[in-house]
Amino acid sequence: MDDIEKWPEIAKAATGNRRELVLQGPSVDGRISSNGGLTSAIYSLTLLNYLEVSQSPSLTAIHEDIRHLTNLQSLILCRNKLASVPNVFGSLKSLRVLDLSVNNLGVLPEGITQLRELNTLNVSCNSLEVLPEGLSQCTKLSSINISKNRITRFPADFYSERLDLLSTLVASDNTIDQLSGDIHKLAALKVLDLSNNKLSEIPPDLSDCPKLKEVNFKGNKLTDKRLEKMVNGCQTKSILDYLRGKGRQGEDGGDADGSRKADKGKRQQQRKKKEKVADEQEEVEELNKMVVRVLHVSDAPTALTVKVSAEVKDVRPYLVCCVVRGMNLKPGNALKRFLVAQTKLHDDLCAKRTTATIATHDVQLLKAPLIYDVKSPTQLKIAPLGRREMTAVELIRHLQLEADELRKQKKRQNVSGLHKYLQILQGKAFYPCLVDAEGHVISFPPITNSEKTKIKKTTKELFLEVTSANSLQTCKHVMDALIVKMAELNKFTAEHQEEPGSDGEGEGPQEPPTSQETSSELIVQQVRTVDHDGNLKVVYPSKTDLSEDISNLTVIW
Repeated sequence: MDDIEKWPEIAKAATGNRRELVLQGPSVDGRISSNGGLTSAIYSLTLLNYLEVSQSPSLTAIHEDIRHLTNLQSLILCRNKLASVPNVFGSLKSLRVLDLSVNNLGVLPEGITQLRELNTLNVSCNSLEVLPEGLSQCTKLSSINISKNRITRFPADFYSERLDLLSTLVASDNTIDQLSGDIHKLAALKVLDLSNNKLSEIPPDLSDCPKLKEVNFKGNKLTDKRLEKMVNGCQTKSILDYLRGKGRQGEDGGDADGSRKADKGKRQQQRKKKEKVADEQEEVEELNKMVVRVLHVSDAPTALTVKVSAEVKDVRPYLVCCVVRGMNLKPGNALKRFLVAQTKLHDDLCAKRTTATIATHDVQLLKAPLIYDVKSPTQLKIAPLGRREMTAVELIRHLQLEADELRKQKKRQNVSGLHKYLQILQGKAFYPCLVDAEGHVISFPPITNSEKTKIKKTTKELFLEVTSANSLQTCKHVMDALIVKMAELNKFTAEHQEEPGSDGEGEGPQEPPTSQETSSELIVQQVRTVDHDGNLKVVYPSKTDLSEDISNLTVIW
């Protein structure tokens, strides 16, 4: 019998109209075991767009009521003991990410082929012997991982021109014994891993995949021993060149008359034309590409965590954070451009900080762990940017005096700078703040952050925080926009080869830029925020974040 009191995470998600829910670990597993499965209350959370239930060996089945969660965009059910999943998965029409890895699945329901928005499918580490016919109907698929199963071959319709976005196919550690020459129809394929299978041949047509950059056929016993040596020791380009040569030899062997020679020449011309078009497209893509790589919190044992006190609920309850590496602030006006962009986001997207506030810190200057808390105006003490340390009361008094003076000088009511945000705090008995391990306030939203953690040209890792009194989704929307803008600025910096500038902070002689500094790729490290008891509130970014349709932005999970 369900007992909702045993599931505080679900109760909070329901009362707070939350869009994300994560259930994982021994505590959750124990409740699933005693309840005989997931509580039915979870299927009433129809606003959810991200649901993760993982690391629960007692979870062996999912009820058909999951069909009610029609807003789900990401469904993560990995590292459980699922023996089957219901066919009603096909009702989850908004689903983009489906992760069923590390379970006991022997078959996938045909309903999965009805997921028209599906972008990422991970069913690795199961006991699957076949894939369902009809996957080519999932025309937005870009990544498939079926590794470590018992699959013998791909469905007949899999080699389809309809899968024109499929760029990554990982099928290692199966028993696949045949790869069709129609593989070349997967025009977007960049990564193909068929290592440790039962292949004896690799079709020459594979060399006609115009964007293919990485292949892995190690661990297959090929009849062509020279090719077998190549796949175990050569670069992808050499392997594809060899396959291309084999294709030409096959054509030569069949030249019995002039028509075959003509056909051969025509095919060679078509191949060259296709390669030229692909090269030109790839060159344009490379020039415009912005890459954001997400580092999962589980891959970083020392990842930052922010604890949120219960008292912020009535003051400024919503917070998301992350760490960004690879942002090059050294050259020319790179730092200034970033600060200007942040100000513009505050004025536009954040509606002059009334809906949300951004703060940035130098990770090297942070003293973890961090606590998002509240303090009274007299207790909150901070060293504001460019000022001496003072209490919030003193800071606000200074800002009010400065604002009055500015009004007199400029003879107008409007003021600029921090002064225009003072009205947001009017009438508040407590102020929100982010506090480090030494008790120092490093952020006082929506007014200022601290001189102690101020970013400089030499900053290599940035801690980003977005707070809001409106909603968690507002925080995520603003953080998404900030990271996209950082990717744009980093790309601009990498392309414009500016001389290292001086920000007047006495940094001394400039070192030559490293390869990391000349790259425009950003690495975004996930950061968890947890409540006072250590229960997860939110992790950013999740797989539903950074999902805006920006053609030249590639997010690698």
